[in-house]
Amino acid sequence: DASHRFERGVDFGGTRRALERASRLVLDICGGRAGPVSEAMAKLPERHEVRLRPARVARVLGVALSAGRIGELFARLDLSFRRDGDDFVVMAPSYRFDIEIEEDLIEELARLHGYENIPSSSPVALMAMLPQTEETRPLARLRQIIADCGYQEVVNFAFVEEAWERDFADNSKLIRLANPIASQLSVMRSTLIGGLVANLATNLKRRQARARFFETGRCFFRDERGEPVAGFRQPWTLTALAYGAAFPEQWGCVARNVDFFDVKGDLERLLAPRTASFEKAGHPALHPGRSARIVLDGRAIGFVGELHPQWQQKYELPLAPVLFEVDLDALVIAGLAHYAEVSRQPLVIRDMAIVVDQEVELQLLIDGMVASRPEIVREIKLFDLYAGRGVEAGKKSLAFRIMMQDTQKTLQEVEVDAAMQHLMTYLRETFAAQLRV
Repeated sequence: DASHRFERGVDFGGTRRALERASRLVLDICGGRAGPVSEAMAKLPERHEVRLRPARVARVLGVALSAGRIGELFARLDLSFRRDGDDFVVMAPSYRFDIEIEEDLIEELARLHGYENIPSSSPVALMAMLPQTEETRPLARLRQIIADCGYQEVVNFAFVEEAWERDFADNSKLIRLANPIASQLSVMRSTLIGGLVANLATNLKRRQARARFFETGRCFFRDERGEPVAGFRQPWTLTALAYGAAFPEQWGCVARNVDFFDVKGDLERLLAPRTASFEKAGHPALHPGRSARIVLDGRAIGFVGELHPQWQQKYELPLAPVLFEVDLDALVIAGLAHYAEVSRQPLVIRDMAIVVDQEVELQLLIDGMVASRPEIVREIKLFDLYAGRGVEAGKKSLAFRIMMQDTQKTLQEVEVDAAMQHLMTYLRETFAAQLRV
């Protein structure tokens, strides 16, 4: 009762009326004579006039009320008013604390006029269809692509455990919370990996042996040039994690666990039609020999790889999940398609097998071949990697498929041989490669 009274307010003008009524009853019943009245008055609330515009009533309610109808309803509500042109200037009684603005009066008019008397109508808004640019992709499209790869979206807190930041990001410049909601969630995240690993651990405890998760969200870094909050940089990031069997249980394929190349393929689908390169690089969260830096248009945009064995053991994971984390700003750029003439000339395919040192990075080798290839070479694909019997110790065999074509004429044998010799010469001089026969 008290809360309801304080919410609605107490009628400061009702004291005098109540006193006079009580005195009248006492005199009528008991007789006697009333004495003088002593009145001690504090500062009382001020009541302000509220202006009501009939045009505003029609716009808000969707029905036009005449001036006579509005005056009639105000009289029923015991609201005193005066006219100022077309407007009504209303002084609410002392017991109506709920009438402060124009919309309060409109609400009272709707209630007394009857909601059933207000016709139903669809709202009308002037809208224009804006063209979608082909150069960028909305976040919803990126979410749909990664979801089509079998991943489920999760949403985690932006504040995380301090141990996650030290383990997965090697972050010593922690952004601590002044008033964390829980003692363990005390710092702002600089990577989304910790939340996904925790999601995976929770699912494993509930006997979910196969998991695919992704999350989009902000990460937080100390940066004096940061905007819009000075001293902090807040980039958007997309992180995905895959664990367990590569495919749902079925009879049509051999069961195997997800590996680096499965997740790399999902990442390439997310980047398409743009093509990224992958460089050998370390990361505190990832296996040192099974991870790579993602480079797009000459800029590092993220990383991909298996979880480091140390963290796999610490967080009690039976298998190492494979994950990637990418700068979202790089993903939203779609890249425009470039059309080329479809050649009517036949395609020539040649295979080349070479032997190089085990330390030679495949990405550097392929990038070099593509950069130095003759004009007639359309595509270079690696289709076999072998090391073992028949190959010298410390060496590996790489087999490439070279596709050549001219848009204007049929290639001659001498042109094909010259192109193959050009590539072999480059490999020999740059990587000390030997032709495998």
